[in-house]
Amino acid sequence: MPDTTSADLSPRDVLARYHRAMLDKSADDLADLYAADAVHEFPFLGFPGMPERYQGREEVRAGYRAAWGASPAQPQKIHDVLVHESIDPEVITVEQVVVGTVTTTGQTFSFPGLLVLRVRHGLIVHVRDYMDGLRVAHTMGRLAAVVAGLGAGQTEAQKP
Repeated sequence: MPDTTSADLSPRDVLARYHRAMLDKSADDLADLYAADAVHEFPFLGFPGMPERYQGREEVRAGYRAAWGASPAQPQKIHDVLVHESIDPEVITVEQVVVGTVTTTGQTFSFPGLLVLRVRHGLIVHVRDYMDGLRVAHTMGRLAAVVAGLGAGQTEAQKP
């Protein structure tokens, strides 16, 4: 890889490194792509034990280290279905499919997702990460636990 400072990286360059970090399950390589005060949001998750966002590079590092360390999912390919350029040169939207294997069962998976990345001076400053969390939970054998935990914080008056 050429010697390039982060300020020289375009959003597409950052996306390529982001995908490499995902495939390697390297929380350090991923976090190093973020500005110190970056925000990474998960608008669709809201699962028990999962944050709605990571605030700052070090939360990204710790959060992904814990998640990837506990996950038997091993991504093998990431297909960019479509990368949408924006009028704003800092922003790209990525339709992607992560394909891999669950190491504990040998089951293959294919998870579609959408990323909206804002890259400034070669570093990620904001991500909105939309993924099918129920499909992920099902594939990992955790769907029943996730569903059971969804109502855990509700009072009787809030329950359907």
